[in-house]
Amino acid sequence: MENELTLKRFSEIRRDLGFTQSEFAEKIGVSNTTADIERGRTKLSGRVVAELLRQFKINPLWLFGESDEKYLDTNKTSVIPKVVTVDSQENDNMVLVNAKAAAGYPQNIADTSWYEQLPAFDLPIPEFRNATYRGFQVEGDSMLPNLYPGDWVMARAIEHIDYVSPNKMYVVVLQDSVMVKKIEKRPNSNNITLVSTNENYPPYDIKPFQIQEVWEVSSKLTFDLNPTSNHGLLKQLQESMEDLKRQLGGTT
Repeated sequence: MENELTLKRFSEIRRDLGFTQSEFAEKIGVSNTTADIERGRTKLSGRVVAELLRQFKINPLWLFGESDEKYLDTNKTSVIPKVVTVDSQENDNMVLVNAKAAAGYPQNIADTSWYEQLPAFDLPIPEFRNATYRGFQVEGDSMLPNLYPGDWVMARAIEHIDYVSPNKMYVVVLQDSVMVKKIEKRPNSNNITLVSTNENYPPYDIKPFQIQEVWEVSSKLTFDLNPTSNHGLLKQLQESMEDLKRQLGGTT
């Protein structure tokens, strides 16, 4: 029988990840349910411990009460792009991931052949030089009023989660989804908080190991150019033009 601390920590992992006992069993390759493991009736096998390490970065020494470090490599979470595509001149391409393709992106993130089905192009302007960029289509309204459903964001790859800023937006690729969020790292916490600009969507915490890639949003492409929504800006522009005309008229 496992010691009580190990059983407690195993149950803690499942609850923190939000799985039921049957869901967690399926995730780690256990028949039916993890209830017997959590009650100490079934031995915690080496294969299960290996799955906890592989999928969730759980430190086996922590699990058995021999370390205070719950996760391995939490401070070395790499979010570098798994695949970078290049053109015939060996320059980075900007791959476009539409909303439909985004559904399969996390599962195919390291499959080079999968990227071949996606459109790719090069933008010959300075802002898109000297870095790897990728385009993602926005789905949903969680980032209103900054981003509308159907908008595209052009985002720059970053290497490490430590490089994020709370004042910027990011494309976050998790193990099962792709989303655009702001990212906050709270002091004295292993969690990372994903924040929507639409106040109807509350912030929520994730673990660093759940992130596969992070892309910093640098610009957007929108097709929602409704003049009424930009009335103030248009009026300001017209006034500036009239002022400029008056100034030019006064110099002749």
